[in-house]
Amino acid sequence: MRLVIIYLFTFLTACGTHASDGEIIVGAKQANEYLHLLKDKRVALVVNQTSVVDSEHLVDFFIREHVNIQTIFAPEHGFRGDAGAGEKISDSKDAKTGIPIISIYGKHRKPLKEDLKDIDIVVFDIQDVGCRFYTYISTMHLVMESCAENDVPFLVLDRPNPHGDKVDGPVRKDGFESFVGLDPIPILHGCTVGELALMINDQGWLKDAVKCELNVVSVKNYTHNDRYSLPIKPSPNLPNDVAVDLYPSLCFFEATSVSVGRGTDFPFQVLGCPDSTKGEFQFTPRSLPHAAPNPLHKEKLCFGEDLRRVKAPEKFVLAYFMNWYDKFENEKDFLTREKWFNLLAGTDKLLEQIRAGMSEEDIRKSWEKELDTYKEMRKKYLLYPDFE
Repeated sequence: MRLVIIYLFTFLTACGTHASDGEIIVGAKQANEYLHLLKDKRVALVVNQTSVVDSEHLVDFFIREHVNIQTIFAPEHGFRGDAGAGEKISDSKDAKTGIPIISIYGKHRKPLKEDLKDIDIVVFDIQDVGCRFYTYISTMHLVMESCAENDVPFLVLDRPNPHGDKVDGPVRKDGFESFVGLDPIPILHGCTVGELALMINDQGWLKDAVKCELNVVSVKNYTHNDRYSLPIKPSPNLPNDVAVDLYPSLCFFEATSVSVGRGTDFPFQVLGCPDSTKGEFQFTPRSLPHAAPNPLHKEKLCFGEDLRRVKAPEKFVLAYFMNWYDKFENEKDFLTREKWFNLLAGTDKLLEQIRAGMSEEDIRKSWEKELDTYKEMRKKYLLYPDFE
């Protein structure tokens, strides 16, 4: 087996300092910790609109530092982050720099051998939101896998997790692998992308248990107790902290006839459908080219509830879904994509439990053993003090 080298450049600092002791400094901002690794190397980047050093995009910063960028790999939502959910991304060139952009959310979601042929190192710097079904971590998994198969080192410039103080939800079961659940982790995994990369690599979750040469530049002055407000929206339909907070609990509605507000100014902050008996709050989804070109119930008046004034949930909450499930006499009028629900859940057991009328409390108890096992394993990969 090839030697795997893991550089934890700021591990001691990160583990010994709380955010109250200083400003949170993301990995990308610590140039002295990683630029020497890129010197005289042909570099590929996995980046998007969140890959910013202060107010400067990482691409522009690297060019200013004379880093030889050969390729940009574009994830879901594209390099600039303006493509809608699920919208295929095409290969192109960056208009500003002329650097080739290879889509890994189009014809293929994993860099091909020829994509890495002239690459000496791949750098990953994307802001995640801490949910298993948010696809940036699946992209990271597949790029790591391709790097391992082609002997290309992989460097993660770490960023905080806005849900880093939570480990919650069912763990993905075997047989439910998908792009919204590649790894056997809970819905809220409680890891930064750097910690998750260490876990994926060491647990043998890459195809054929290959391992990549993995380097992580940790965040300074961060702990898992810290509340982190995202400075840049991570995708078109997560525009603010409220949406980020509610996203883990509302994503299941994507498998239903109930809108989460795509096509409005408040996506993932409301619930509703074209039935006046479903609530007093009203909204009308419309086509928004870069966020929701064809939203559910487009141009239809929807009735439901406004969650923007609800206190942010402390954990993954099933009550929203279960309450709306009970609003419909016929399940098929509500649950329109059962397979998609099960992939998001990572199991078909959750739907069985809901159909059986189990309470949320009893359903949550059924996760305890697998969550305890996951939490114990997770401890091995933590780069920062854990939440209390």
